[in-house]
Amino acid sequence: MRPRSGLDPGSVWAQRLRQLEQRLRAKEERIVVLETENAALHLKLAEYQGLAGRSTNEVLQLYSAHSQQQKLQRSSVVIQLYGAIKRLKCDLKTLHSFALELSKDFQRQSKTYLYQVLTAVQGIQLQNEAVQMFQIKAFDLEQSLQELTERYEKEKQKRRALHNSLVELRGNIRVHCRIRPLLPFDNAAGDLVSQDRQRRFSEEVAYAADDETVLVKCSRPGHASVNKTFQFERVYSASESQDAVFADVAPLLTSLLDGYNVCIMAYGQTGSGKTYTMLGPQSEENLVFALEDESELGIIPRATQEVFRLISEKPPGSYWVEVSVVEVYNNEIFDLLAKDSCGKVFGVKRDVVTTREGKSDVPLLTRETVENASEFLHLVNKGLQLRVRHPTLVHAHSSRSHLVVTLTIATVVSGDSFGTSWEDEQTSQRLYKEVSCTFPQKMRESKSTSSSRASSPAQLEATEKMKQIKTRLQLVDLAGSECVGMSGVTGAALRETSFINRSLSALADVLGAIAEQRSHVPYRNSKLTHLLQDSVGGDAKLLVMLCISPDQRYLTESMQSLGFGTRARQVQRGQVKKKNFPVLSKAK
Repeated sequence: MRPRSGLDPGSVWAQRLRQLEQRLRAKEERIVVLETENAALHLKLAEYQGLAGRSTNEVLQLYSAHSQQQKLQRSSVVIQLYGAIKRLKCDLKTLHSFALELSKDFQRQSKTYLYQVLTAVQGIQLQNEAVQMFQIKAFDLEQSLQELTERYEKEKQKRRALHNSLVELRGNIRVHCRIRPLLPFDNAAGDLVSQDRQRRFSEEVAYAADDETVLVKCSRPGHASVNKTFQFERVYSASESQDAVFADVAPLLTSLLDGYNVCIMAYGQTGSGKTYTMLGPQSEENLVFALEDESELGIIPRATQEVFRLISEKPPGSYWVEVSVVEVYNNEIFDLLAKDSCGKVFGVKRDVVTTREGKSDVPLLTRETVENASEFLHLVNKGLQLRVRHPTLVHAHSSRSHLVVTLTIATVVSGDSFGTSWEDEQTSQRLYKEVSCTFPQKMRESKSTSSSRASSPAQLEATEKMKQIKTRLQLVDLAGSECVGMSGVTGAALRETSFINRSLSALADVLGAIAEQRSHVPYRNSKLTHLLQDSVGGDAKLLVMLCISPDQRYLTESMQSLGFGTRARQVQRGQVKKKNFPVLSKAK
């Protein structure tokens, strides 16, 4: 290394030497410190080695002590195990002897139980054989019972047919009774009655014992209960449907086309189900019967459908149908199909008179011609909207008038074949072709129509050969009898109740007079009986549909209705006559 210019090389080396000496001294000092530390470490090592020697001795002592303790424990455990083994051997001998005894006992019991099982099996086999014998006998009895039931039903049908024939010959009134089910308003109707009495009264006391007997449980406080029975041609329980009711009514409609007048009348106290039976359920808004649910339809819509079905099976053009709807309100007759100058339907008061032939008639009564059941029901619905109703404590939609729906069937037959079968299809069709242009028009025109409307001598000659027979189907929904104390009516409604009860009493008086064969029958005591004179007096096959409530609260009214039906059933009016007289025999 070349010295810098201007410096002395000797001084440089001297300085470098001093630095190296300083380093050397520092290293020597460090060596001394390390040697001192090494000596201290040797001293600590010697100390630790001494401690390790002492610890080794202690460990050896502890190990020897532990070994001796383990030997002592092993010896005690062995002694205990030996004693336990001895005890176990004794127990094993005891168990072995017990097992032998148990095995012997089990064998004895097994033999006993096996004998019992064999005995039981033999008993079961005998029982099975007996059960099979009983089953065979039961099957034979069931077959016998079924045969007897079938024979009973056949005999019952024969008896019913014979009874109906007897009713036909005697002219008796057919009486059917329908018991409605308990309804919610039966518990809500007695707001004025205490809760204790209401609980006592809300009890079912009228039952259908069978399809011809009504059983009524009559009881009074402090007296023994008495069961009373009433016999009718048919009794419907609370569970029977509208279909079952109409099934027994339908045969009467065949008589309608055979030339007999027919009247079906619903009688009973208010709220007993008369309107439901005759019309079906009614909407609360319009108070007309609904046609949506056909299974709930009443007698009137079903009868109409059945009549038009029967007419459809006859030769076309041989039948024409007219309908009228009236109500008897406060002993006045109102025409519910009458129209004003604007064509709006409104109730017009009419009067009932007795014709020279002794028949009842309502002059100027509106009779609408209908061609099918829908038109008929449409007109009836219009009339129902005008029917008077008033809510009472017993029934929220109580009818305050008697409704009479009349369906008149005009049958056309020829003068030559009068009295022969109505079902001569060729004759009827020929007649229909000859007079179809003139005769229906004459039926729709009033009696004051001029004879100049006959259009030709051929038509006049054809009309001269025609004879017309009219039969009527009257469907009557009577207003319900009611007790003023229970219905709670006042004012105008009280007056309506008075007229309703008086008209129903007049109907009972008429039936009583007919039953006693009096010389005078008081038909004119009421507009209702005067209007129904032909039907009640024996000119029609009459069916009274009694409707009663099963509730204890209405027991008095139910007994009154059942008594009315019993008296009506005993009325003998003579055989109902078939219509065989011409109404229109010559066109002038």
